[in-house]
Amino acid sequence: MSIRAQILLVLITSGTLWFILSLVRRRTLRSKYALLWVAVGFLLVAFAIVPGVLVPISEAAGIEYEPATFFLAAIAFLFVIVVHFSWELSRLEDRTRSLAEEVALLRAALPAARADVEASESSASGPDAASPKDDAPREV
Repeated sequence: MSIRAQILLVLITSGTLWFILSLVRRRTLRSKYALLWVAVGFLLVAFAIVPGVLVPISEAAGIEYEPATFFLAAIAFLFVIVVHFSWELSRLEDRTRSLAEEVALLRAALPAARADVEASESSASGPDAASPKDDAPREV
């Protein structure tokens, strides 16, 4: 790799790491994922600074073209991320459905609860009881 390409790669990966850290600093990126993405950012910067580290890894894996090793690792990483996000999405979908059902039940029970409250208030106030508009305190 030419020195010019390596400098460009270091600048791009450093910019990516800066972006990730700014998301963490502004608390836009959840802490659950922040450590993962910060580690990925530092790893990318390290690969950009020392691209020769892929040679022994590629030789050990039996891959002749070193950038293919990087792409293979990137594809495997993205596959794991997609599976994790799919699992997370399924879990949140189930939770949303459960919460929607609970809200529907509560909304259905609300008119009956209001009727019970109104009935108990009207039965508690008889002809001798003070009306709610009076300033006199009511007994509960």
